[in-house]
Amino acid sequence: VSLLLLLPKEKDHLEYTLDRPKNKTDDCWHIALKGLPETTLYSYLITPKNNNSSYRLIDPYARSLNTHNKWGQHPFQNDVWGVILNQKFDWKDAQKPLINLEDLVIYEMHVRGFTQSPSSKVKSPGGFLGIVEKLDSLKELGINAIELLPVFEFNENETSVFQNPLQRDLCNYWGYSTLHFFSPMNRFASNSNLGTSIEEFKTLVKEAHHRGIEIILDVVFNHTGEHFLRPPLFSFKGLSKDSYYMNHNGEDVNYSGCGNTFNPNDPICKNFIIDVLHYWSQEMQVDGFRFDLGAILARDSKGTPLKSPPLIESLENDLLLKNTKLIMEPWDAAGLHLLDSFPNRQRFSYWNDKFRDTTRKFIKGSPEIKKHFASCFSGSEFLFHELKSPLHSLNYITCHDGMSLQDLISYNNKHNEGNGEQGRDGSNHEESWNCGQEGASSNPNILRLRQRQTKNFFVALLCSQGVPMISMGDEYGHTKYGNNNSWSHDNDLNWFQWNLHKKQAPLRGFLKNLLLLRRDFPCLHQKQFLTDRLIP
Repeated sequence: VSLLLLLPKEKDHLEYTLDRPKNKTDDCWHIALKGLPETTLYSYLITPKNNNSSYRLIDPYARSLNTHNKWGQHPFQNDVWGVILNQKFDWKDAQKPLINLEDLVIYEMHVRGFTQSPSSKVKSPGGFLGIVEKLDSLKELGINAIELLPVFEFNENETSVFQNPLQRDLCNYWGYSTLHFFSPMNRFASNSNLGTSIEEFKTLVKEAHHRGIEIILDVVFNHTGEHFLRPPLFSFKGLSKDSYYMNHNGEDVNYSGCGNTFNPNDPICKNFIIDVLHYWSQEMQVDGFRFDLGAILARDSKGTPLKSPPLIESLENDLLLKNTKLIMEPWDAAGLHLLDSFPNRQRFSYWNDKFRDTTRKFIKGSPEIKKHFASCFSGSEFLFHELKSPLHSLNYITCHDGMSLQDLISYNNKHNEGNGEQGRDGSNHEESWNCGQEGASSNPNILRLRQRQTKNFFVALLCSQGVPMISMGDEYGHTKYGNNNSWSHDNDLNWFQWNLHKKQAPLRGFLKNLLLLRRDFPCLHQKQFLTDRLIP
């Protein structure tokens, strides 16, 4: 094992060979160096036993990578290094809002998509600072929490799938393929200077907190982007593949739908995940985390579901995360669905797909659904009765994955031809209704019906017991033209259209008034399940 350093003024790297026993205690390699400059690039050089070939690895604990900020270009134009930074940041007395769960209104958004459209007219489109320029708009609407799709460093160019109908390349737009868990995405920064993404992310958090808005991160601890890289060894697989990844008979297992499933209940991997959460909650002042495909976090190294997963127990009892909101997507891509049976359940709120599907059926008029809708509307006590609170139910109608709200009332079928997979991708069970005509319509009767249905959905969501989440763009009727799996589109399909946002002022006003109604009437956001007793 060697440590490679690249100092700012050096033409070549410096190499320090780590020897036993001086630099190794038990299974841990270590080295102490003095006098390093404030910014230093480094990586590890590993030479396996009985093997003359060596490979370089990035430290999973590095605070940044030396990638650039040019979206669409391969992020690793040169050798990849971890970055040692000595940055100071002035939080200017910004404090975490610590909003009670019963008062929370979450707005799910994509960093790039929120301001990348020219219609946003911001100085820093597509990045952390672009959101800062639009925070007042969210505050005025009544939003007090933003849930950001993945902001950890990922490679948007990892797929070479070709979009045949539009003759344009697809990309990993959503970012659910993490390369490095401590590094903010450099393509969300305004320049490529080392440390800019950290400073600008902290600026977003600071400015949000000054407005009483919390920041929640969508985190992906179920698989990594290492699977797609060539050469395949980038970090975890070269350090301890069996610790960081599940495997069966030496082969990667797939509970994530993307292969190379993370091994979250191995002690090394578990401690790493906790360290990542501590860093983002303490150093970066993040207010909460949403765990993508969270059922994987309840599996052992062979994929068997556990009754008391070590990682979940650690999260439940962690004092540094005591005031941090933890939201679980309680299923995975292999069919494990734990919405009503997640282990150590008390600590989390859960994406409630029962609420989503039941509400969609009720609003479109499906038969024999009233009783089920009433149960979901009242906080889904049938799912969370032993937890004694509806606040474990995170209610949503739409999210990034699936149809937008406008498409739910405009399409009976998905239209994913632009994804280049001949329509095989995406859910076939959206419970949508086109109100009488597939797609766009100029029929005034259909338009009026769709407007009423949109308002019905908003009322159902915001007058229900539980924690509501609104998806970016639904407040103005954003359409993806029936595409319910837009993970790969860096275009108007996913970009917030600020010109339409202005034109739809009446719908936005309706939503704003609903949020005021919810805020001002405690009966709409209770801590306990409803009873037949009068609320004092």
